[in-house]
Amino acid sequence: MGLTPGVPMAHVAIESVRLETRVIPGDAAKPWLVFLHEGLGSVSLWRDFPDKVARRLGRRALIYSRRGYGQSDSLDGPREPDFMHREALEVLPRLLAHFGIEGPLLIGHSDGASIALIHAASHDVAGAVLMAPHVFVEDVSVASIEKITRTYETTDLRARLARHHAHVDDAFMGWSRIWRDARFRDWSLLPQAARVTCPLLLIQGRDDEYGSLAQIDAIADAVAGSCERLVLDACGHSPQRDQEAAVIDAIVRFAGGVA
Repeated sequence: MGLTPGVPMAHVAIESVRLETRVIPGDAAKPWLVFLHEGLGSVSLWRDFPDKVARRLGRRALIYSRRGYGQSDSLDGPREPDFMHREALEVLPRLLAHFGIEGPLLIGHSDGASIALIHAASHDVAGAVLMAPHVFVEDVSVASIEKITRTYETTDLRARLARHHAHVDDAFMGWSRIWRDARFRDWSLLPQAARVTCPLLLIQGRDDEYGSLAQIDAIADAVAGSCERLVLDACGHSPQRDQEAAVIDAIVRFAGGVA
């Protein structure tokens, strides 16, 4: 996958929960990059995208799998509607403190982008790159999740995801159930977006099956700080895969201007 040689996976205990982590070395004088994965992601599912970004910027990077994902510990119960807030405000600050990371540049995808936004609303960060973020629930999101849930239940998708997740049902069903939960339909991050003052780079594919351009429009309208937008043609829900070169170039330019 082109991963940086000599950068092993390791587990870190946060409040007795073991989280899979990976650190990429770089210039100690520059702010860290912290990668926050999507709702079905993990350390391994980022592939070598973090390595390419870190190499271009010459920076250290932290990648981790949230609880229930990758090789991290299993969930202790069903996810609740505030699961992203808990990750952003409880787990992530403790993980950053463990590594001595201050003022990082957050790079989040999908649910990870939403977590980055929540964290940035109340913590000091150099900036945040939000790829395919969610700040409210759209019908298209729920419909696509219902569709992929049927695929998970009837095809080899579960087996394929199990190559990346030790607790594959935690990873998939933990994500699928809460997004389809009626209690989650009123979920919104617009109050948090209004408190964000750090620079943002918003990246969205025009063909994203899990969210529309209304998501980044709402963020851009709400935030108090500077906000750049990159809308990509021929791009679905994973800009870092569908348009990797354009996304990396945009992140490098953005990072050069903020930290």
